[in-house]
Amino acid sequence: MVDFNRSDSGRGSGCRGRLFLAIMIALIGYAMYISNSEKNPVTGEKQYVAISPDQEIKLGINSAPEMSREMGGELPDSDPRTKLVQKMGKYIVENTEASKSPWKFQFHLLADNKTINAFALPGGQIFITLGLFNKLKTEAQLAGVLGHEIGHVIERHTAQQMAKSQLGQMLVLAVGTGASSENTNVNSPMVIASVVNQMFQLKYSRHDESQADEWGIKLLSKIGYDPKAMIQVMEIFKAMDAGGGRTPELLQSHPNPGLRIEQIKAYLKDHPTPSNVTEGQNLKDLY
Repeated sequence: MVDFNRSDSGRGSGCRGRLFLAIMIALIGYAMYISNSEKNPVTGEKQYVAISPDQEIKLGINSAPEMSREMGGELPDSDPRTKLVQKMGKYIVENTEASKSPWKFQFHLLADNKTINAFALPGGQIFITLGLFNKLKTEAQLAGVLGHEIGHVIERHTAQQMAKSQLGQMLVLAVGTGASSENTNVNSPMVIASVVNQMFQLKYSRHDESQADEWGIKLLSKIGYDPKAMIQVMEIFKAMDAGGGRTPELLQSHPNPGLRIEQIKAYLKDHPTPSNVTEGQNLKDLY
């Protein structure tokens, strides 16, 4: 004869055990997250990051060659377009608060003329593809793109995302541990938690992009270029996106350009443009 009461008791005990373990995993993950807090060396704000500034610099330097190979390599330093990117990047760093940071900024022009993208590795390695470079018209637009990427580095967005990802993974593990092992379909707590974690990361990624846009605006103003160039860059992406062709890689994980234009306009309304700014020369006149 089957002892149903005993079976129910065993299942209840197992559930309680899994729940206790899940809570412990979640608490450990949260404790690890909040323990990794540092003061940003430029902004002074408290941030939760997964690695130190020295580790960011090493990670960026070590990753840069592979990133270059994945995107067709870099144009040589002797190429006048590369010189222009490096000169502009260096000028921004040396004449703004970016110079006060510990980051080792280096600027790279990738040979990929089909991909429309720019990105920053942790620690100061900044890349722009030839495809994007060729779409830009003025010095101010180039400075805006590079200033945006410098903003990512200053704000330590990669280190913050790594910390959030580690926390998210721990929470997903906790949910999976607390759930019944029989729930393996798309409606299971484990699968749902994974999707929620991805959306959580996407939300903060979009916040990071808006924050980097603000840095682009601020840095443009400080070096004498018209911050409205950031709007012009977004209009380039918006026109490409509306053209029905291949969506620029820059837009695949970023807020849509229309939204970013509105956010930039709102920021400029609260932070009026200085009267002595310029768009600079046409890029094609410089190489």
